[in-house]
Amino acid sequence: MDLALTPEQEMLKTTAREFVANECPQALVRDLDEKGDGFSRDLWQKMARLGWMGVIIPPEYGGGGHTYTDLGVLYEEMGKGALPSPHHSSAVLCALILLKGGSEQQCKELLPAVARGELVLALAATEPDYGWDPIDIQLRAEARGSGYALDGTKLFVHDAQIADTLIVAARTREAPDPAVGISLFLVDRTTPGVTVRVADGWTGERQNEVIFKDVTVPADRVVGGIDEGWPVLAQAYLPATAALCAYMVGGLQEVYERTVSYSRTRQQFGVAIGTFQRVQDRVVEVVNYLDSARWTTYEALWKLDTDPEHAAEAVSIAKAVTSEAYDEGTFSSHEVHAGIGISKEYGLHLYTKKARTLFNYLGDPTYHRNKIAQMLAL
Repeated sequence: MDLALTPEQEMLKTTAREFVANECPQALVRDLDEKGDGFSRDLWQKMARLGWMGVIIPPEYGGGGHTYTDLGVLYEEMGKGALPSPHHSSAVLCALILLKGGSEQQCKELLPAVARGELVLALAATEPDYGWDPIDIQLRAEARGSGYALDGTKLFVHDAQIADTLIVAARTREAPDPAVGISLFLVDRTTPGVTVRVADGWTGERQNEVIFKDVTVPADRVVGGIDEGWPVLAQAYLPATAALCAYMVGGLQEVYERTVSYSRTRQQFGVAIGTFQRVQDRVVEVVNYLDSARWTTYEALWKLDTDPEHAAEAVSIAKAVTSEAYDEGTFSSHEVHAGIGISKEYGLHLYTKKARTLFNYLGDPTYHRNKIAQMLAL
């Protein structure tokens, strides 16, 4: 197993780092975090012109057809700059759902527009009884005429406030196995009966409540077949989770660099605080969290590229390790920074909020440890 980056990936890394530094400075990130819908359409179009929206979309659908490791390299740099965008929802998670389960007509209709940045997709899967298992999907879809009617609520939906179209996971049939009877529907956000509300008081990326009240969906807007949605979701979740881990690795890299820099420049009692053993302990904690997150994440990406049929365990290990690493690493960084760490102008809080939000997204560490135990028949 060789996890070293290729020359092409090193070039991608450099290009992405320069773009994020120049086009997404911290002042912009802070402004988007505090105002409006958290979305810069100008930044989005610049990303699209670089081909970032189509990085894993095959060339026949207007994308670049890159590897998952390429995606991870890009996501690490996006995470380092705390770049806010619906890229993961639209160009990764929902694009993968369409690639894994969409019809040829759906892929030809939607994926080129996603790759050009003209269409934003978001997944509405989780509900008030939050979880990422099939049993947690209870929103009902009843057959009605030639289509289906959706009634219920989705909660903690990422990027719904700016999405053009939602992919909605709903239950179309009850069965002893909760993985059976789940269907995926393409629903335009402006469809009558759809209400999107940003959840107030959420300390992180904007989370949405999406209410469906007697929403009619034509049969040709089903992705993957009626009652057959869960296998599609499960396949899409794996690379999407690994990409999310790479984003967190990038964020933790920035946290580490800021922590080291601050410990070298901040003085107390006439010397840099980095000379104090307890401060050094905290810096070492961040280093250890960063290394564990980076190598488990890139092993998962490597597995997805080389042996996707056996990558699930590596992905769950990466998410369990990286979620905790980002969360604990930012905590250790705050211990070094003390008061300055909560200054909005300084910006460390942006990474802390990301760590808290992404901790649970696509499954928290306990969820993924349980999945690993099941795969090992424990």
